[in-house]
Amino acid sequence: MAAASLPQPRSQLHDDAQGLLTGTLFAALGVLLMQHAGLVPGGTVGIALLLHYATRVELGLALFAINIPFYALAWMRLGRAFTVRTALAVSLLSLLSWWLPRAITLQHVDGALAAVLGGLLCGAGMLFLFRHGASLGGLNVLVLRLHDRFGWSTGKVQMAIDALIVLAGAAVTADPRRLGLSVLAVVALNLVLVFNHRKGRYQQG
Repeated sequence: MAAASLPQPRSQLHDDAQGLLTGTLFAALGVLLMQHAGLVPGGTVGIALLLHYATRVELGLALFAINIPFYALAWMRLGRAFTVRTALAVSLLSLLSWWLPRAITLQHVDGALAAVLGGLLCGAGMLFLFRHGASLGGLNVLVLRLHDRFGWSTGKVQMAIDALIVLAGAAVTADPRRLGLSVLAVVALNLVLVFNHRKGRYQQG
């Protein structure tokens, strides 16, 4: 049986609400760890962090603004319900990315731990959102569209795009160790998707 790449949730409103909140909270915690370590994990989060590092613009604002152009693609290709859920998830992530640094004080985080745990948290957060018919916007929308249209692995495609973003961020970080840890974060994040978000993973037939 061919599994649908984009789930069509039939759950009640409160089920989707907890899924969106849990997924965005996981992702925001992962972003907080990587931000504290100065990493660039790829995706729209990585682009927003690059903008934050380069201009000191508020990370939450950068996340929100970068995702706006992708909503048109999501609306045309993935439907109104997916777009609305994604817009809610991105708004929540932007809000949490602003609030968490004010609610949690981190004095020191080992770079390797920030890369692995931050990547896993972001990957798990994305997986939560995918299972509730949403995403973190931006490149997630493009990757899910390619998965839906051609059956391409979400994790592998995301990893390839993320690698390009991390390499672009090398000029900003100007630190080989941070670059290596950013690559580690990308691998950790996308391995969650490679092994857990693929056709047939949750269906039997």
